[in-house]
Amino acid sequence: MSGSRRCPASRRSLTTGLGAALALVVAGTLTVHAVPAQAATCTGYVGLTFDDGPSGNTPNLLNALRQNGLRATMFNEGQYAAAYPAQVRAQVAAGMWVGNHSYTHPHLTQLAQSQIDSEIARTQQAIASAGGGSPKLFRPPYGETNATVKTVEAKYGLREIIWDVDSQDWNGAGTDAIVAAAGRLTNGQIILMHDWPANTVAAIPRIAQGLAARNLCAGMISPQTGRAVAPT
Repeated sequence: MSGSRRCPASRRSLTTGLGAALALVVAGTLTVHAVPAQAATCTGYVGLTFDDGPSGNTPNLLNALRQNGLRATMFNEGQYAAAYPAQVRAQVAAGMWVGNHSYTHPHLTQLAQSQIDSEIARTQQAIASAGGGSPKLFRPPYGETNATVKTVEAKYGLREIIWDVDSQDWNGAGTDAIVAAAGRLTNGQIILMHDWPANTVAAIPRIAQGLAARNLCAGMISPQTGRAVAPT
């Protein structure tokens, strides 16, 4: 049932099973509408991450996540945070966490330290100016890192976050493959996904169902440990 619909006074909604289903009594007929699958008990937490936003697809992604009761970490590029500040604010308003993914998505390990510094510093500023706060997490483009990159990360108090599972959505993976990748996540682990693929948005309801079936919940990524933990 869409959150934008309103029931007339002649219809009364009953919430049962701790919010697991919404029953509408309409003309004496009981109709059950499914709501997002969520684990009854969280026995572990996983980190859902989306790189390369924000973009024109961000509203679709946020709607899918919200409708399925999921929170995620958005690793934004500074150039896009500057171009789409309203979408950065929308990410925060939807309960997502915002991380730094460099300004122009270069191969950082091929750059001088001053260039790496610029990539990270400008993104911190762009995200903060857009209303996304000051990121505590940094994902190097392509997962490429070295001692120089780590030195600059430390300067800005950033925790480097790679991933445990690659959804391959950037490589044209289909919805089934993305869902299967999420199914390999275990407690504390992190999956790489992206802001822009339509197949990723389509996979989200099934990802939510799969996690709930295993009593796993979408958590935040700890700046202290770099692992997925219960949201604070």
